[in-house]
Amino acid sequence: MAVRSIFSNVYYFNNTLQEQRAFMMRTSGSNTFYIHTFGCQMNQSDSGIITALLQQAGYIPAESEDEAGIILLNTCAVRENAVDRIEHYLQYLHGLKKRHKGLIVGVLGCVPQYQRQEMFSLSPAIDFLAGPDTYRSLPLLIRQVQAGQKPFFLEFNSAETYEGIEPVRQGSISAFVPVMRGCNNMCAFCVVPFTRGRERSHPFTLIMGEVRQLVASGYREITLLGQNVNSYSDPEEGRDFAALLEAVSREAPLARIRFTTSHPKDISEALVRTIADRPNICNHIHLPVQSGSSKILGLMNRGHTIEDYREKIALIRKAIPGVILTTDIIAGFCGEQEDDHQATLDLLSEVRFDLAYMFFYSERPGTLAARTLADDVPELTKKRRLQEIIDLQNSISGELYQAAVGTVVEVLAESESKRSSQKLMGRTGTNRVVIFDREHYQTGERLNVLITSSTSATLIGKPEYSVDQVSSIIKDKSLFY
Repeated sequence: MAVRSIFSNVYYFNNTLQEQRAFMMRTSGSNTFYIHTFGCQMNQSDSGIITALLQQAGYIPAESEDEAGIILLNTCAVRENAVDRIEHYLQYLHGLKKRHKGLIVGVLGCVPQYQRQEMFSLSPAIDFLAGPDTYRSLPLLIRQVQAGQKPFFLEFNSAETYEGIEPVRQGSISAFVPVMRGCNNMCAFCVVPFTRGRERSHPFTLIMGEVRQLVASGYREITLLGQNVNSYSDPEEGRDFAALLEAVSREAPLARIRFTTSHPKDISEALVRTIADRPNICNHIHLPVQSGSSKILGLMNRGHTIEDYREKIALIRKAIPGVILTTDIIAGFCGEQEDDHQATLDLLSEVRFDLAYMFFYSERPGTLAARTLADDVPELTKKRRLQEIIDLQNSISGELYQAAVGTVVEVLAESESKRSSQKLMGRTGTNRVVIFDREHYQTGERLNVLITSSTSATLIGKPEYSVDQVSSIIKDKSLFY
């Protein structure tokens, strides 16, 4: 009993200290903030911009939401379940606000931009709203809340690219570099044009300046971001994405260069040649198809047929041996019949994507589909078709990953494995996840890994040697004399 009592007292003491620290952080300055990021890489990148803007205004990042006087939700509206997750989190914050008076909650990004009419009624926890083009106004919005108001700023700004803001990045290995914002495509199912506005590309010179800073800081991987990255057009001199990608790869020759996301209609021969010719551009292309049926692609307003898509796949695979392709699939879109669904299954079997992000269609108010098409596929049918797609894709992925067993792949170690501190997690140049024995290796290091087993989504192996160490030995010519 004595031992149990001692541990109980220690736990109570530690717990009390944590609560006191959190209380002091909150009350010593309502200028501490914590960002909870939902959704895509662009949202992750935007959180770095938000952090930089708030720090410039004198606000201080908190280590956790428990220590923050301001909690910001940077939200994504692309999937309906993403909105559901935000609602659940707001319920938690509503309870937190009852216990911690003065806590400020702001909802930022795509969800308030998309659901502006009903956002404040969504949860009493919400104090203010800000859209993706209005982050420079965050300090003002926070001051207005402190003055007793419930402000919102949801205007589109076609000129806003956050020029001059150096984002605060998490980690020092991989970095996102937005090259454009918004989207001009009006895919019938998609809310992005309504949440992020029209396309505007960042100036080539500014992007290259950011890349040079990342190289000087030692980043090992750079990912160029855009809602439709391969429609990039330099506003200064009209350079296209192929020219930008080549310039970035030359500016950062020791870093891996990635990009996302591409639209099939904008994949050009020049872009494919650039990927094939430049050794540090990763041999992985994410190319959303959404459906294997030209009829459904037409209803989706995708701007290409399935024959066009197959031609792009053939072009890519001919020019880039060993390229890995991934995609997005929507099951049960408006008007989809069994033969359309079968066409999607046939495409999966033919192309054999490494991975697919798969969902069943859910109508989003305001989109072209919601305004002009009937959501006429029963939900049970949608779910059944989605499961058939998932089962087929998992089988294909499992076969492709199993075929890698026994090979040696180059991996960039990104982090400690979530399941074991004795293992590291990294990715191949083709974006496959690899878990391997840690031994003496560190994150940020490139190494060759022998693949010993696999699942349908992960390669497992053991390291053979550090590529970086071998490279440094080769470059040190004095070792040969």
